[in-house]
Amino acid sequence: MTRLLEPRLNDLRETILRMGSRSEAILAKSLKALWSGDTALADEVAEDDLEIDRLDVAVDDAVLKALALGAPLAEDLRKVVAIKMIATDLERVGDLARNVAASAKRLSSVANLELPEKMRELAAKTQAILRDSLDGLSDLDGVRARQVIERDDEIDQLQDELVREEIGRMHAEPERAAWAVDVILVAESLERVGDHATNVAEEVVLMAEARNLKHAAKLGR
Repeated sequence: MTRLLEPRLNDLRETILRMGSRSEAILAKSLKALWSGDTALADEVAEDDLEIDRLDVAVDDAVLKALALGAPLAEDLRKVVAIKMIATDLERVGDLARNVAASAKRLSSVANLELPEKMRELAAKTQAILRDSLDGLSDLDGVRARQVIERDDEIDQLQDELVREEIGRMHAEPERAAWAVDVILVAESLERVGDHATNVAEEVVLMAEARNLKHAAKLGR
């Protein structure tokens, strides 16, 4: 690492870890609003997302300053680019948490609402995969990151099952249609959070092992 770039990379690392912490927190808050029907809590999510957006802009600025130093080593350049990609994924987690919060507000008006138990399982798995991808980032642990990637299919399958079951209930009980759409939207948002957590894990592997796992299964790598 060049001595000029070292403080820039340290700043980037600090900022991206703050983004990660905020992304975990905003997802947890949006889900708490969903389980509790707390509309005031759901309203806080939008403001929390603005802070993630501010950190995303800060990463952009830090990346430009790092690149402006000129001719960074390949390893350093790889880290800078990976952190920028991770910031994009974490910003999207904030957006998806806002979507969950919006659905939570609408669902709060449904009398005697019972959310599917499978929704709680999906939420727990999604939070776990996000947490573990960020732990991998914090420790620059390629092994842990690879374990995260392997678990993404579990979330995809669970989301598919939940959506199919909810559509079946809508056909059997048309009165559910008014709010079942939000249940499906939440499930889809959680699945996409899992995708972004997987993307973060792939970037961690890139930084830790200099291996690009993007589309690895399709490309036979």
